[in-house]
Amino acid sequence: MKKYVLALFVFSAFISCKDNPVSKKIKETKDAVSNSTNAVQEMNNMQEDIEKLQAITPLTNEEFKSWLPEEVEGMKRISFKAGQAGMMGISSIEAEYANEDKSKKFSINVIDGAGQMGAAATAGMRMVMSQNFEEVDENGSKRTVTKNGKKAIEEYRSGNNRSKIQFMENNRFYLEATGNNMDLDETWDAIDEINLDKLG
Repeated sequence: MKKYVLALFVFSAFISCKDNPVSKKIKETKDAVSNSTNAVQEMNNMQEDIEKLQAITPLTNEEFKSWLPEEVEGMKRISFKAGQAGMMGISSIEAEYANEDKSKKFSINVIDGAGQMGAAATAGMRMVMSQNFEEVDENGSKRTVTKNGKKAIEEYRSGNNRSKIQFMENNRFYLEATGNNMDLDETWDAIDEINLDKLG
C-alpha cells in the first residue's frame, strides 16, 4: 500500500511540474479544445457578417489612395501599390514609409473584405484571430493579444528588432503592419496614426 501511495505521489508531482511532457500535452489539449470552441463560435458569428460584406462594393484604388497618409510617425511615404490583388476581385493597398536615413521603415498592407472575393479572403484571417496562442523562443515571440478593443497577432524578432502586427478592422479590413528597426510599441503607435476610422 505504501508503495502504491508513494508511486501515486511521485506521479502527481511529475504531472504538476510545468516543464514535463505530460503536463505540456495536457495544456496543449486544453488549448486545442478552447480554440476549437472559439473557432466554431466565430464561424457562427461570421455567417451574417460575410453575407453583408458580399453585398458591399469594395473600395476603389482611388478611394484607397485618398485615404493613404503621406507621413506616419515622422516617416515619409516612399512607395505604394494599389490594386495588386485586383485580378482576383480583391481590393487592396500596400505602402512603405521610412525615416530620412532609411534606418527605420514601416509598411502596411490593407485588404478590403467587401465583395464576394474580399469576404472569402478575409474570412480565413478572422478565423485565425479567434484563436488564442503564445510562442516564445530565444529569437522572439508570437502571440494573440487584445489591444484597443482589437484582437491581433503580434510577432517580434529580437535579432533585427522587427515587429509585425495583424488584425481585422471592423470585421471588414484585414491589416498587416510591419516595423523594421521598430519594436511592437512603435509599430502600434504608427498604426494609431494612420486613422483607420476613415476607411470604408
